[in-house]
Amino acid sequence: MIEAMDPGEWARLEAAVDEAVRKAAATEIMPRFRQLAQHEIVQKNGPHDLVTVADRLAEEQLTTALTALLPGSVVVGEEAVHADAGILAALEGEVPVWIVDPVDGTRQFVHGDPGFATLVALAHRGELLASWTYAPALDLMAVARRGGGAELGGRPLRCGPRPAGKVIDVAISHYDFTTAVEKAALSGLMTEGVAPRPCGSAGLEYLDVARGLLDAVAFSWENPWDHAAGLLLVAEAGGASGTVAGEPFRLAGGNALPFTAARDAETAAHILSLLTAVG
Repeated sequence: MIEAMDPGEWARLEAAVDEAVRKAAATEIMPRFRQLAQHEIVQKNGPHDLVTVADRLAEEQLTTALTALLPGSVVVGEEAVHADAGILAALEGEVPVWIVDPVDGTRQFVHGDPGFATLVALAHRGELLASWTYAPALDLMAVARRGGGAELGGRPLRCGPRPAGKVIDVAISHYDFTTAVEKAALSGLMTEGVAPRPCGSAGLEYLDVARGLLDAVAFSWENPWDHAAGLLLVAEAGGASGTVAGEPFRLAGGNALPFTAARDAETAAHILSLLTAVG
């Protein structure tokens, strides 16, 4: 069983995944950064929902590499699920699952903004076991292992508590991607003592929570590839998360939304109290 791997086996797997993620970024993503031709950019569900040739090719490379590292495992990737939503069922299956977002923050990538990331998480039976958050244009790699803590660039990563009396800086679902209903659900954060702003790359927002640069995130969508890596990263850095139903976020979906992840339990509880007070 994957959970029974000894520390040496885990270390070797972590290093191999790190290498696979960096290689995919180096070969399929970064050569196209600020070099994309118009025909290499496609709208999926609207003008703000983009996919590029880099997304597709990086996910294909990672799918091959990750399943080879862990025989019997499968991949739930953003682009594969877009083509076949049935792939999501693997999240409730019995085999280990790699959850992959090849380019998180595709809009930033398309516009030449370095604030994008490649996200990989490993889960089994709905439980997150490890995650990798890599921002190739910023040269940042954060890794987390369940029960083993979080690291950024090989150094321990801790959120740290929010300073007493500090205004809560929170990144929320971007206005361009939210419906009127979702905006209403998040409106409880438009209050004194809270400073909400639209999010960029979800993965990098989670990273900023994990390193204490951002107090919280609050999101109204639940695609697992956007959240899996970051939720484990924040948890292992000492943070907390939850949905408005008072439950943990479920990778397989069906969550009460919005949900939050924050640098400490007190901040998470306050954010949820504001969200649940709406209506």
